[in-house]
Amino acid sequence: QVQLVESGGGLVQPGGSLRLSCAVSLSSFNIRPMAWYRQPPGKGRVWVASFFSGGGTKYADFVKGRFTISKDNAKNMVYLEMNSLKPEDPAVYYCYVATGSRDYWGQGTQVTVSS
Repeated sequence: QVQLVESGGGLVQPGGSLRLSCAVSLSSFNIRPMAWYRQPPGKGRVWVASFFSGGGTKYADFVKGRFTISKDNAKNMVYLEMNSLKPEDPAVYYCYVATGSRDYWGQGTQVTVSS
């Protein structure tokens, strides 16, 4: 059974940092691209960042230069390092993986940015 469990969300001041973690139970984890999405209050879910199986990364323009996605194949973990957080970054952040048969999402972790 595939499971994704996010953690690390919380309240941070503008300009602050948070590190989100996603624990993934998936036997083929090391070959799977991983991604983070977010869903701001009252809005749809949008893509944030991807980590590709070859080690490359890609970011949405609104987080480029501030967020970093990383993957630890030995620990079956994906991370999202978020720096210089802005008032527009609050959202529920979701970890995502696609296998050949279906897509999987975590339950999400809430990030709040407020002074």
